[in-house]
Amino acid sequence: MAFEDEILTRQMPHSLEAEQSALGSMLIDADCIKDVMDKLQPDDFYIRQNREIFETIYTMFSYSKAIDGITVAEEMQKNGTYDDQTTRNYLVQLMEITPTAANVMEYVKIIQDKSLLRSLAKAAGEITAMVQEGLGEAKDILEASEQKVYAIRRGRGSQEMTPVAQLIKPFLDQLNDLASGKTGLPGLPSGFSAVDQKIHGLNKSDLILLAARPGVGKSSFAMNMALNVARQSQKTVAVFSLEMSKEQLLVRLMASEGLVDLNKLMTGRLSASDWGKITQAARTLRQADIRIDDNPMLTAADMNAKCRRLENLGLVVVDYLQLMSSAGGKSYAGENRQQAVSDISRMLKIMAKELNVPVICLSQLSRANEKREDKRPMLSDLRDSGAIEQDADIVLFLYREDYYKEETENRNVAECIVAKNRHGETGKVPLRWAPEYVTFSTLEMRFDEEG
Repeated sequence: MAFEDEILTRQMPHSLEAEQSALGSMLIDADCIKDVMDKLQPDDFYIRQNREIFETIYTMFSYSKAIDGITVAEEMQKNGTYDDQTTRNYLVQLMEITPTAANVMEYVKIIQDKSLLRSLAKAAGEITAMVQEGLGEAKDILEASEQKVYAIRRGRGSQEMTPVAQLIKPFLDQLNDLASGKTGLPGLPSGFSAVDQKIHGLNKSDLILLAARPGVGKSSFAMNMALNVARQSQKTVAVFSLEMSKEQLLVRLMASEGLVDLNKLMTGRLSASDWGKITQAARTLRQADIRIDDNPMLTAADMNAKCRRLENLGLVVVDYLQLMSSAGGKSYAGENRQQAVSDISRMLKIMAKELNVPVICLSQLSRANEKREDKRPMLSDLRDSGAIEQDADIVLFLYREDYYKEETENRNVAECIVAKNRHGETGKVPLRWAPEYVTFSTLEMRFDEEG
C-alpha cells in the first residue's frame, strides 16, 4: 500500500464534498439555513476551515444577521479567523461548486453520518483503553461504555461542555411558543390541570417524588399520570413496579380508564354496559405505549440501562423507592438504610438528567404524621429522608382525611400537597378520589355511574 493511501485510510470518516456543498448551499440560499441549524453542530464538520465557516454562520444566525458570501467573509475577517483574500477565495469556490441548494438536506445527512462514525470510533478507543488499563470491574466498564454510546445517541459527547450561545436559540424558540400559546405548558401535562398550574407540567430531567402513607393511592395517582402522558404526548412511558405485578397494574388501569368497579373486574361479575366500557378502555390502552417491568430486584442502574434502549421515552415511573435494591445488590442494615436510600435517590436524579425525561418516584411516608393533630404530611415525614428531599425537584404528598376519620364530610376528597417545587409555588390542590375505580380526578369533574 502506498504511503499516501495508508494515510488516507487512517483518517477519520468524513466527506469533504458534503461539507463544502452544505456550506455552499447556505451561502447561496439563506432560506435553507434554519433547517441546517436544527440538524448540525460545528463539531460535525471535520475540516477545520469548514468548521470555522459554519461556526461563523451559526453565530450570525443566532443574532439574526444577513448571511451571504460577503457578510460571512467580513465577519470572519472581523474575528481574525483567516486573512482576507484566502477566506474570500474559498467562499467563492464553495458557492461555485454548489449549483443549487435543493439537495442541502442530503449533504447534511452525510455530514451527520460521518460525524456519528467519528464519535463511535472515539468512544470505542476510550472503551478499549479502559479495558487495557483495567480501570474498575467489568460491570463498571460496561456501565461507562453504555453511557458513552448513549451520549452519542442523544447527540452529545459525554464530556463536551456546551457554550451558552448554543442554548439561546432553543430557549427563545420555546419562549416564543409559550408566549404565542402554541404550547400551554413547558412540561408534559399530567392530566391534573390544577396540579400542572403549580408545577408547570412534568418537566424534562426533573425528579418528582410522590409520597403518601400506604393505601392512600400513590400508585393509582402515578398510573393516572402515566396513562395521560402516554395518551396525550404519544410518547413511551416506562413503569417499574417493584410491588405490584404487571397483571395487577393492568386491572387497575382498566378500572380507572373504563370507570368499571375494581371489585367487578376482580370477580368477573360484569353487566353488558361494563363489557362495553372495558372494550373501550382496552382500545385506549392498546394505543398508549406503556411498558411495565415488575422485577422486584431492579437497581437504578438496571432501570437506566433499560430506559436508554427506548426510542421515544417521555416519562419514567418508579413504584416505589424503599423497595429498590442498591447498585451491586449491596444490602444495608438498620442505620445504613438511610445511606442506601440516599444513594438510590441520587442515582434516580442522575437518571432523570441523563435520559432528559421526568422521573416520578413513589415513596412511603413514616408514621410521624400520625402523632400530630394535623395529619397532613410534611417534608420531615419522608422515610429515610434527607437526601431524597434534596435530590427531588418537586415533592408531592397525597392526603385523604377519610383515611384517618371515617365520619368526615370530606369523603373521597383527596389533597395533592406540593411541598417542594423548584419551578414555582407550593400549596394544596383538591382532588376527587373514586376508590371503586382507583382513580383521581380534578374536583370539578363528577363521576357518573353509567358514564
